[in-house]
Amino acid sequence: MGAGPVARTVSTTPGWGLASDCAALTQGLVVSPFAHLPAGEAMFLHLPGGSGGAWLAALRRDIAITSAAGKAEPCAAIAFTWTGLAAMGLEGAALAGFSDPFREGMGEADRRRRLGDDGPTTIDGGPIWSGGTEAVAGAPAPIAVHAVLLLYARDDAALQVECGKAESVLAATGVAIARRVRLSLHLDGNGIAREHFGFADGISQPLPFGPEIQLTSGGPAPKDEWHAIAPGDILMGHIDAHGEPAPGPQAAASDPAAGFVDLGLNGSYLVVRELRQDVARFWASMDGAAVAVNDPALGADELAAKTIGRTLDGASLDPAAPPPIHAGQPANAFGYLAGDPHGFSCPLGSHVRRANPRDGLARDAAGAAGMVKFSNNHRILRRGRKFGLDLADRRIDDGVERGLLFMCLNTDLARQFEFVQQNWLLNQTFATLFDETDPLLGPEGPFTLPARPLRRRVPMETFVQFAGGEYFFLPSLPALDYLQGLG
Repeated sequence: MGAGPVARTVSTTPGWGLASDCAALTQGLVVSPFAHLPAGEAMFLHLPGGSGGAWLAALRRDIAITSAAGKAEPCAAIAFTWTGLAAMGLEGAALAGFSDPFREGMGEADRRRRLGDDGPTTIDGGPIWSGGTEAVAGAPAPIAVHAVLLLYARDDAALQVECGKAESVLAATGVAIARRVRLSLHLDGNGIAREHFGFADGISQPLPFGPEIQLTSGGPAPKDEWHAIAPGDILMGHIDAHGEPAPGPQAAASDPAAGFVDLGLNGSYLVVRELRQDVARFWASMDGAAVAVNDPALGADELAAKTIGRTLDGASLDPAAPPPIHAGQPANAFGYLAGDPHGFSCPLGSHVRRANPRDGLARDAAGAAGMVKFSNNHRILRRGRKFGLDLADRRIDDGVERGLLFMCLNTDLARQFEFVQQNWLLNQTFATLFDETDPLLGPEGPFTLPARPLRRRVPMETFVQFAGGEYFFLPSLPALDYLQGLG
């Protein structure tokens, strides 16, 4: 899925980090998925009213929130919903300084519609958890989540030690663990991290550039031809795609003479969505579609690759894409316009082509570079991991919940995450198509396979369902210091 983790042997984006003065102030999740630590857990927290920041100070004494400077083990990150910041006592002026999507929350009525969370792509009974900003009419009230604590360790035993420390502190400070999701990032025998449907994951990521960004191989990060984004698209206070500092909240300084502090600087918005995957249903649908298509060249694996837009091992379907760099390293520097403008190889509506159209929406070669820039202006930095055990036989359901805890970082929720979700993934007229949405994340409907002389349209079922989610603020380390001082 296009929202997966970045595995160290699969990602084809060059390694990068922040300049030292910025790295020391920024949470490490911004620059790393912590792929060297395959065991993980997301603890969703519920704070008592008027909790202040004492609990956060106590937690940080036992759980070190990882900075972006250097490589640590174990690692941790923490982020807060708007309702969580309010529960901690953050002043009204500072709360009002956050963006509208963050303040309103993912559960706001119109936003649910635009994100596709009001229909069959949401689990029966409605989401299990949210930020508690708005209830869904006729559905049980979801668990109100105020913060998420992300823990990463080298194995399950080390992770359990970190979880135990967090549990003790949270219990002593009156903070409830409202929901827990155990995360994993394991490589197969070929060194590939696969999501539950079986596809190589985490292949394509944006690459920030500018004086704040440094390649881990040494030297400044250049403006990549295919994947360049401004640093302000992932970090507040830095120059974004509009050429302006990405806005963030201001807060009153503890010393009135100091005026205000930039609470958003070096922070970001963290989108979290718990997505359940029906693996057996996905492959049963591919089997059925293969029978309906009745083409020896399009078996279940080939149709699944058309649905995703890449092969099971991650290779692009675009015939003009470069060959793999080496085993487990598919090439990623390519566009669709030159080799597959009509989607005969990689369908126009496939998941990865919708999630990142590259130059594929350009009318001609003259507009290709501009379209790549346009596409990159909406990119997100993915940090998700799968949860649940792998299915032993992908065609036989075992009744166990599994899926992806989608996580991504961006500074403009409307322009980045929400644009991709609404205007590309769920757009029924995307790229000249009609009455169809993303075949992987969308509701039941048709999926077009362009072909000469006649296209084919195969039916797709609902394979992925939304089980809970919210927008979080991932503060800088100085901002965490400020928050823990709230009384």
